[in-house]
Amino acid sequence: MIRTRFAPSPTGYLHIGGARTALFCWLFSKKVGGQFILRVEDTDRERSTDESVEAILQAMEWLNLDYDEGPYYQTQRFDRYNEVIQQLIDNNQAYYCSCSKERLESLRNDQMANKQKPRYDGCCRDKGLKPGDEQNMVVRFRNPQLGEVVFNDLVKGEITVSNSELDDLIIARSDGTPTYNLTVVVDDSDMNITHVVRGDDHVNNTPRQINIFKALDAAIPQFAHVPMILGEDGKRLSKRHGAVSVMQYFEDGYLPDALLNYLVRLGWSNGDQEIFSRDEMKQLFSLEGINRAASTFNQDKLAWINQQYLKSTNLDVIVELVKQRLQKNGVEFEQTLDLSSIVDLYRERVKTINELAENILYVFEEFEEYESKAAKKAFKEAALQPLQMLHDKLGALNSWSAESIHNVIQSITEELQVNMGKVGQPLRVAVTGGSFSPPIDQTVEMIGKEKSLARIIRAIEYIKAN
Repeated sequence: MIRTRFAPSPTGYLHIGGARTALFCWLFSKKVGGQFILRVEDTDRERSTDESVEAILQAMEWLNLDYDEGPYYQTQRFDRYNEVIQQLIDNNQAYYCSCSKERLESLRNDQMANKQKPRYDGCCRDKGLKPGDEQNMVVRFRNPQLGEVVFNDLVKGEITVSNSELDDLIIARSDGTPTYNLTVVVDDSDMNITHVVRGDDHVNNTPRQINIFKALDAAIPQFAHVPMILGEDGKRLSKRHGAVSVMQYFEDGYLPDALLNYLVRLGWSNGDQEIFSRDEMKQLFSLEGINRAASTFNQDKLAWINQQYLKSTNLDVIVELVKQRLQKNGVEFEQTLDLSSIVDLYRERVKTINELAENILYVFEEFEEYESKAAKKAFKEAALQPLQMLHDKLGALNSWSAESIHNVIQSITEELQVNMGKVGQPLRVAVTGGSFSPPIDQTVEMIGKEKSLARIIRAIEYIKAN
């Protein structure tokens, strides 16, 4: 069975690059009915935090990337790693090293000065050091010195690295804690991972890890190294490009499926198709289809895709998200208020949930000024009479409903013998501040009697003053 894993380090939030890797792992396993495992690589105790763990789990839940097993935590597996380190020492596949930081630094400087690749020189390789012989000893893996490592990367193709290029890497620090290259091999082996999909910043680790797999006589998974994501300036994506945590996109009003749709297209394609449902992604995705070149993150493209999802997602879902955003912004309203018509209208014109919530604030709060173009067109002297009649007749209504409001507007157009625009448009600008809203009877019903009447008076005064 195909088994993939997403293995973030909780030294920060889950960012866009990590989310894309998680998505590719998830899609590959789901497509073939395999299993997707979540593993938290938290052995870096200085930089790992509980907040980061929580943020990663929260982001995975929001993106709905469900995992079949986990989360597993490396800090809960130290006994297992120590067992493997001891096994490697016993089999003469690892050894103790007492080289000081000063010696290693001096060695590195000499190698750099001589234009050599900095690498450990095997000083302690054959010393036969035992525990307690020296202080602050590390354990190094005895890397083969002859031959080469050859593996077929499912994205990059065949990669060959000579063992003479690889030095004896540290697998246990002086405090006894295991290092990344050891823990990841033990975990992938114990968890029967068949495919390792990860960023191509790990390509250099892969030959080292393959040699450890071989030393442990463990099955070697297949590797797929995904090219990095660049900012529009061609540099590696970072905070200055807006490469914020995944949950920031939630805060900014993006939909999780829209973000996933954008991420799947960032380095993978199916012809010219831009919009994919989750089922289509699962059906069409392949590791071989991932581009070898780096991808460029484009905020405008993400916003465009989000806009498509705002238009097509079930209206009830969008209404609920808008209500949550309004509440978060401290806007008070009756939970039973039906916002469907206004949300349905505005979702055609905006790119995020936040933008939508801002656009309909006039229903709940006073606006500071009228749209100048709308006011110039609708607030002519001829609008005074219909606005005054609207104020008087709407004020006399016992039943505040779209139907009764519509009847009032209709009666005024008949009485003044003018078309609907001469009455409806001044009313629309008066109560919304702009020239765009759902049908005016529904809009006035939503705003409520007291606010609507006060806004009509304000418009009358504005016309008289101007």
